[in-house]
Amino acid sequence: MNNSILSDYYPKTNLRTYNIVENLQVNVTETFNPFHMPLDSLFSMAARINKKRTFLFVSKVLGKHIPVDPYTSLLSGAALALLLYQEMNGDSVDSDRMTELLDMAVHGLIHPEFAKEAYQHLLAAQLVLPKPVVFIGFAETATALGHSVYNIFAEQASYIHTTREHIPDLESVVSFVEEHSHAVDHLCYALDTELLSGTEPIILVDDEITTGKTAINTIRDIQSKFPREEYVVVSLLDWRSGSNLQRYCDLEQELGIRIKSLCLLQGNIEVIGSPVFNKDTEQLDREAALECEVVTTYAPDGMERLEVSSIDSYGEINTAPYMKYSGRFGIVSQDNPGLDQGVKRIAEQLRQLRRGPKALVMGVGEFMYLPMRVAAEMGEGIAYQSSTRSPIHPERRPDYGVHSAAAYPSAGDPEITNFIYNVAPDQYDDIFVLIERDVPHERMKPMLDILKKLARHKVHLIVLTSERRSGGPTNEGNSN
Repeated sequence: MNNSILSDYYPKTNLRTYNIVENLQVNVTETFNPFHMPLDSLFSMAARINKKRTFLFVSKVLGKHIPVDPYTSLLSGAALALLLYQEMNGDSVDSDRMTELLDMAVHGLIHPEFAKEAYQHLLAAQLVLPKPVVFIGFAETATALGHSVYNIFAEQASYIHTTREHIPDLESVVSFVEEHSHAVDHLCYALDTELLSGTEPIILVDDEITTGKTAINTIRDIQSKFPREEYVVVSLLDWRSGSNLQRYCDLEQELGIRIKSLCLLQGNIEVIGSPVFNKDTEQLDREAALECEVVTTYAPDGMERLEVSSIDSYGEINTAPYMKYSGRFGIVSQDNPGLDQGVKRIAEQLRQLRRGPKALVMGVGEFMYLPMRVAAEMGEGIAYQSSTRSPIHPERRPDYGVHSAAAYPSAGDPEITNFIYNVAPDQYDDIFVLIERDVPHERMKPMLDILKKLARHKVHLIVLTSERRSGGPTNEGNSN
C-alpha cells in the first residue's frame, strides 16, 4: 500500500505477547492490518535453533512447516498479486472489482474450505499488469510464494527464484547474502541473459520481512548490474520498524530509485530473552508399519528438462537434469500453459495411486511450486507441505507452532540437514514426495525411512524425470 494508506493504520495498534519457550518472549504489535486478518490465521510461533535469530513465525499459509490445503498456499500468493495489481494500476483500477476480489481472497485465507473457490476465481480474472514486470522469489521458503504471485497474471510477467544450489555449468547473474539466515548464499541462474537487463520494475517476493536487509542486499546487487528506477517488495508479513523502515528511504536517495512495500500484515516485534530448550522433547520414535512400503514412480509429463549438472558440498556431481520451468532458471507468461498441462498429467497419474481418503504431497527444499500445483489437482483430502533446512525446536503444546520434528541429511547435499515438521504417524494414508531430479537411492533412504514411519499405507517417491537413469533411486516395489 502507499504511504498515505499506511499512515492511517499506524495509530491503531494491537499488542499480543507470545511466550514461545522458557526465557523467550516475543511481543507483536500490529500497525497495519487493513483486511482485519486474525493473526492466528496467518502464523503461530516457535523457537529457532539459530543464534542469529531465535524465533520463527510459523506460516499457516505457505505449506512449509505446517501441512496445508494446497489452494491456501496458492491463494496467499494470489492475494499479494491483487495488492500489486491495485498499486500499479492506481486510479485506473476498477475499485468495485478489486474490492470483490480482495474480499474473496481474504475470506479464503481465513476460511481454508473456501480457498479453492477463491483461488480459481482470481485465476479466471485473467489480470494483466499495465507494464511488464520481473518477479524474483527468495529461496528457499518463498520460491512457491513468488511463483504463485507471478502466475496470477495472464501476460507481461516473468519469474525467477534465487537458489542455494551450485550449478557450475551456469553463471549466476545476481548474488547476495541473507544475513540472519543459517544459509546465506543466494544465486540466480537466468537462462535468458536479457531477463534482468531491461528497465521494467522488479518485484521481490518474500514470505516475511524482518529487517529488510535481504531486499536491500538484492537491490544493491541488481542495481549495480542492471540499473532501473522501480522496485517493489511484496511479503505476507512485514516486521520492519524504526531504523529498518528508514533504510528503504535511504537506499532510494542513495541509488536514485523508488522502492514500494506491499504486505498483508505489518507490525513491530520485540524479543525478550534467549531460549531455554527442553532437552526431553519428544522425537519421532516409531517403527514403520509392517504394511507400509515405498514405491518409486517415474512421472513423464512432457515438460522440458535442462541438461546441467550440480555440485554438492563434498564435490560430488549430479548430472540428472533439472525441470527447466520450475522457476529456478526463469519463466515467462507464455510458458505457463505447457506447465499447466504437465501438472495435470502428473496429478492424474498420482490420483490412480492413492489408497486412502487422506494423503500428503511433499515438495523438497526449494522445489515447492510444482508439487504444490500437483497437490491442488489431486482431489479432496490432499494436504501439502515441503521439507526445509530451517532448524526449529519442537514442543507438543497447542499454542506452539511445531509439534514434531524429524531430521535427515539432504539427498541433494548430505552436508545439509533437512527437516520434516508437524506430520504425525498415521495422519495420512499415503505420502507422495516429489523430487525434481534423480539421485542415488542411498541418498534418499534417510528421508524415506522417516516417511515410512509416518505413512499408514504407502510412501510414493515420485521422480519427475522422463526416464530412469543409471545411479538413480532403486525401489522397494517399483511402479512405472
